Amino acid sequence: MIIYFMRHANAGEKRADPIKDEKRPLDKDGVLQCRYVGALLSALDVQVDQVITSPLKRATQTASLVGNEIGFDARLQISDSLRPSATFEDFRALLNACAKHEAIMVVGHNPNLTEFVSQVVTNGGSRKSIELKKGSVARVDFSPKRSVLNWMITPKLARALYGSAHSKSLPKTSRK
Repeated sequence: MIIYFMRHANAGEKRADPIKDEKRPLDKDGVLQCRYVGALLSALDVQVDQVITSPLKRATQTASLVGNEIGFDARLQISDSLRPSATFEDFRALLNACAKHEAIMVVGHNPNLTEFVSQVVTNGGSRKSIELKKGSVARVDFSPKRSVLNWMITPKLARALYGSAHSKSLPKTSRK
């Protein structure tokens, strides 16, 4: 199975009240990050069977915007296994439930998303060997015996690559 690990894009400053923080939306930079990363993923012909996201607003917005850019038109799956407080055991259960899919995208938060990528790639050997910046996406070819990190794209890299291949404006995209 191919897993695209995506950290939510920029969402401004963390709020002190946890309930209000869960509803914190993407800021303007975050929306732009999603468009650049999504456009690059589309150019790479990334296709997924399922997009699974944390229930927090900034993650669902990231999943929706990037999913739209890559042509994913099914319903997002919301999972507590991608909340900031989720454990690797929670994430492992999610992967087991998705075993029938060829490719999935998971959208979540740090520090646990970084931990999940690291543990999957190192087969439990390291919890912090890979760092996902806000709005970054990593492709991992997952197998219970051996998983491989194929690439990782940051929003800065996506913007540079997209800008060098096209005029400095993004294409018009359809909105759901």
